[in-house]
Amino acid sequence: MLLGVIADDFTGATDIAGFLVANGLATTQLIGVPEDKIDVEAEAIVISLKSRSCVTEKAISESLEALEWLRRKGCKRIFQKYCSTFDSSKDGNIGPVADALLDALGDNLTVVCPALPINGRTIYNGYLFVNGVLLEESGMRNHPITPMTDSSLVRLMEAQSSGQCGVVPAEIIDKGSQAVKDALEAARTEGKRYMVLDSITDTHLDIVGQAVCDMPLVTGGSGLGAGIARALKKPEQADAEDAAKAGAAQPGRGVVLAGSCSVMTNCQVALYKTKAPARAVEPERCMADAEGYGKELAAWVLSQPFGADCLSPMLHATADPQALKDIQKKYGSKASSAIEETFAVVSGLLANHGVTRFVVAGGETSGAAVKALGLSGFAIGPQIAPGVPWVRAIDKPYSLALKSGNFGTESFFFDCQTPEALARLDQSAK
Repeated sequence: MLLGVIADDFTGATDIAGFLVANGLATTQLIGVPEDKIDVEAEAIVISLKSRSCVTEKAISESLEALEWLRRKGCKRIFQKYCSTFDSSKDGNIGPVADALLDALGDNLTVVCPALPINGRTIYNGYLFVNGVLLEESGMRNHPITPMTDSSLVRLMEAQSSGQCGVVPAEIIDKGSQAVKDALEAARTEGKRYMVLDSITDTHLDIVGQAVCDMPLVTGGSGLGAGIARALKKPEQADAEDAAKAGAAQPGRGVVLAGSCSVMTNCQVALYKTKAPARAVEPERCMADAEGYGKELAAWVLSQPFGADCLSPMLHATADPQALKDIQKKYGSKASSAIEETFAVVSGLLANHGVTRFVVAGGETSGAAVKALGLSGFAIGPQIAPGVPWVRAIDKPYSLALKSGNFGTESFFFDCQTPEALARLDQSAK
């Protein structure tokens, strides 16, 4: 095993797993900390937790369990994976988990790098940007669970972790991996505990990947994971097509479940429902009777036309920023929990009635669906969009696309359809 990843949600786990496979590392994703008797042969293992917004003590406990499992399997490189928009509250859970992992590994310095330039996430002078604007000015300021109102990764990290945080600026990174290593050693001598790595381009991620790939612990997003994968695999060894074969999507009856309220998911839902059967999920009904309402929604999905040349029906709980604020003001976090529970009911019922392709938008919704399906892990397939691969369950006949809210282009839900359905859509347009 070349790399062990501890991810704080399901879409984040498939995000980094997809980039590892795309850069030649044969990768398996596991749901939760597995039992010791499970023996997985892979160059990289990604353990998916649901620890992004849970109680901090639970996030730390589960992350340490994952670390110990990976170490028992002989893994010497640990990667703490979080979102490229650094989704967290002012108190955690990114910082507390990093502190705990560092202490458990007996080290006193690691890096912070959520950059993913291909999806518009860049870091400059320690500030995180989303598509050219500061994080606090992006759609993440309206996130229902972890609204991001500060763009300084230094301030964010120092507020939720122990120890000082510094920055390795882009001008140092431009000098190469040895210059980055020297800067990190100087920071260690100065007593720094965390160092933010500026990254504006994929070239920067290649440089920092080479510099940090042998550290006991690194923390960051999937962009840094890709840089480390490229550092660990020589070009002649990195056969991405071969690594992705095991997780390629299977044909079958499908559904789209959109629980994210991100700006991009709203756009994707708006476009997809102009061509495909779609039904909005009502928060009030989820709260009143998640089980009964879930059965009603599942029955509606199953009543839609099915075939290789049909677009998958969609259930969506998306809302624009103002509607989302109104829902939060009226119901608080209860609405989000009830929607997740409803999607879980729907997922389990659809699986029992022959649905085998699940396209899910939103980390919390993806977690609910995966748990309802009773999956223990995935083989990672080819990427549909940067950070969103197809994955195939290792123990059941399901293919899934688990999408972080803001990932993908507007046509993402169309990109997940079978070739026959897209051909029919194209023909009808003509």
